Amino acid sequence: MSIVHPVLLINRMNSRAKFVCMEHLYVDKDIYLEKIRISDAGIIFETIQHDRNYLRRWLPFVDQTRKKEDTSKYIATLTSGPEIGKNEVYVIRHCNEFAGLASYKDIDTINHKTEIGYWLAEKKQGKGIMTRTVRKMIDYGFRNLNFNRIQIKVAQGNFKSAAIPGRLGLLMEGIERDGEFHTDRYFDLEIFSILKKEWTESLTRS
Repeated sequence: MSIVHPVLLINRMNSRAKFVCMEHLYVDKDIYLEKIRISDAGIIFETIQHDRNYLRRWLPFVDQTRKKEDTSKYIATLTSGPEIGKNEVYVIRHCNEFAGLASYKDIDTINHKTEIGYWLAEKKQGKGIMTRTVRKMIDYGFRNLNFNRIQIKVAQGNFKSAAIPGRLGLLMEGIERDGEFHTDRYFDLEIFSILKKEWTESLTRS
């Protein structure tokens, strides 16, 4: 068990208060991101409901999302209270349609690191949307948000999701055994990461 010194805790809270993401993030001519709002709850829940069987295989929150109010409560935790600044969640718009969500998770402004999480509606699969989205979020995170390390965790066996960090040059560091529990079983998680210097070097080579 790690103990956080009170001064460090205060500094961390102050850092979160100063941490500001863009309200909108342009990816390309077809895709843009915007910070999640309460008004997005309806379309998010409708998509989860429509794609429930498809999404629940890999996403632990699906079974806990049974009505629109569940989604509204989740969004409210991001915009008020102690969770402000810990997670920055974006709605993905593709050709002006809702496509899914992507986020900076567990933002650590002391150690300059974060995790990127994402999910995509079934009808939006196979269009390269998430690869382009995650590429933009990595680049923006390193250039504008002072991150030094970005990681992505993927349940073992979720080959489509794992292909994204692989495609973008993230290193598979290892396995977090039994790292996630849902649908009555534990899942091992593959941990991918990239450092700012590695991302910069990859851009100079391309």
